[in-house]
Parts: sequence; structure tokens; C-alpha cells
Amino acid sequence: MTGPLAAPEGDPVTGPLAGPAVAVVVARHGRLPAGAAEAAAEAGGRVVLVGSGVGPEMAAAFGGSAELYWAQTGTDPSRLASVLAPGLDAVRLVLLPASPDGRDLAPHLARRLRRPLLAGAVRASVEGDRIEADLLRVDGRVVVPAAVGQAAVATLWPGSRPALSGDGRPAVHHLDLPPWPAGDSSVETLELVEPDPTTMDLGDAERVLAGGAGLIPQGSDARRARALFELLIEVAGALGASAGATRVVTDAGWMDYDRQIGTTGVTIRPDLYVALGISGASQHVGGIGDPACVVSVNLDPSCPMTGLAELGMVADATGLLLELAGRLGVAVPDDLLELTGDR
Repeated sequence: MTGPLAAPEGDPVTGPLAGPAVAVVVARHGRLPAGAAEAAAEAGGRVVLVGSGVGPEMAAAFGGSAELYWAQTGTDPSRLASVLAPGLDAVRLVLLPASPDGRDLAPHLARRLRRPLLAGAVRASVEGDRIEADLLRVDGRVVVPAAVGQAAVATLWPGSRPALSGDGRPAVHHLDLPPWPAGDSSVETLELVEPDPTTMDLGDAERVLAGGAGLIPQGSDARRARALFELLIEVAGALGASAGATRVVTDAGWMDYDRQIGTTGVTIRPDLYVALGISGASQHVGGIGDPACVVSVNLDPSCPMTGLAELGMVADATGLLLELAGRLGVAVPDDLLELTGDR
């Protein structure tokens, strides 16, 4: 089924997207951002999928009861908002995952639609003539209820709710969008810089190298522990991966809280997950998604993480990290040289 997103000039804006809520998801190179399926579920299964490399075959990622509208587009947020806004005017609540592209697009859509933006929600819904939401504030430590008496745009944090379930067959529609606008001729794109895995949002990383308390040798002080996790970040970057950690590590101050993986931290969905010195507590495992490959490095062969892994290595996680650093040409800090046997 094909339908124009924008109504003809002079006609009331109804179109195929008219309804209480819809999720707008921006994909890059056919890869969905973290939280895409959850935003779709929060919108009742109605999804507009745009970006590069998208197609009808991606409908299954949103659950069997989803209704998918898709179109190949660019990802520039201002131009994307200009082609999407006419059809979204008939939707009370426009939801986007709080991924980098979602957070970029949301304010542009809010401006185009002349609506308030409810940013950083863990819940958002249409309740009668109001939009109600719970918003995370103070680095995720405070939940603030909010309500507006008009249509709104909201971003939803990944990990806020489960995705749609069911074995049904998603309904798929192609959207004919207005022509991609030329944009400001005074702006020239020189280069598209891919995300740096050492600083990118952990939820969008395709490879994750994570460390737990088992990465720290007994008797180590806080300075050495921080040095080991700084080395973990460097080694992960050399492997084209992002670094993560367990809650024990972030609570101890050895890594920042935005690197915490789990039900109380960041929910990830990498292709490859390498766990160094992580036992596999349920709160942590609940946040790693369903990676294509899990590698566990732990001295305990019966720990839950090793049981989940495709490759379980019974080895010293600290020694393996230092060996990787040496083979990858990553400099080992002075605080850790004695652990390598060089002193």
C-alpha cells in the first residue's frame, strides 16, 4: 500500500498517519538505533521508519503487531523534519527514541509542528485531551511527571519498556514523501564523520568491551582501578568497540555512569559483547540485549556470564586486557606496568 504523507494543498491534513500516536525512527545504513522497538511499542505499534538502507524487511524488528510506514530519506534533521511534518500534523503524540538521531530530529519536528517537546521520557501517552509523560532528570536519578493540553513531540529513553510481542505479521506500507529539500545553499557538507567508538552513545555501539569488579586485582587502590578502566577504553577503541562497565564499577567511581550497562543503566544491543571479569548478575545481563556473540573472560568457569557466552575463557581478565594492549600497540600507564611483569 502506498500513500502520500502530505495532504494536497488546501485539503485538511489527515493522511495515512492520522491517529493518537506514532513512533518516528531514523536508521543509518539499515541499522536501527537503540530503543527503536520500545518507542514503537509506546506508540501502539505504529512506526514511521526513515533514513538510509531501510526497507519493508525491517518490519519484523518492531514485533508482529506493528504497522510500519517506511521511506528512504537522508538523515539531516532539519530537512527530514520539513518532509515529515505535514503528515505528522494529524498525530497527537510523535515519539522518537532518544538516540543521537532521535534527539537531533525531535526539536526540529517540534518547531515545525509548533508543539512542546517532552525530552527524555520513560513513559508518554495520550490521555483524553492531554499528553502525559514521566521525564528523567538529574542524570536519571529523578522522574518528573509532566502533562500538556495539546499535541506534543517526545523522546523515549531506551530501556524504558519492553518491545511489542506476538507472532503476527506486521502491516507494511511505503510512504511517498515530498521531494527532499535543497536546504541552505550557503551550507556546504565537507565530510561525514562516523561516530568515535570511544565517545559514542553506548546504546548505539555495535561492539562493546565491558569490565566488572573482576578486572581489578585484589589489593588495588582506586588510582590503579581507574587506570585499568582508562586502559579498557583505549583497548576498546583500538578494536573499534565502545567500553562499558557494571554498576559496581560505576558506583566505585572507576568509570562514568553513562558507561553503566544494565537494567539500572544503559540498555545495549551490540553484535559483539566481551565481558572481562563480569560474573553476570541478572541486573547486568538484563541490559545487554541479545548479542550475536558473547565472549566471557573470568576465572570462575561456572559464573552465569560464561554460561551465556558463545566463547567462555577461563582466564585472568586483567592479564588478558594487558596482553591485548601490548598486541594492539596501546600504551600501558605506569601504574599498571608492574602487572605486566616488566618490573
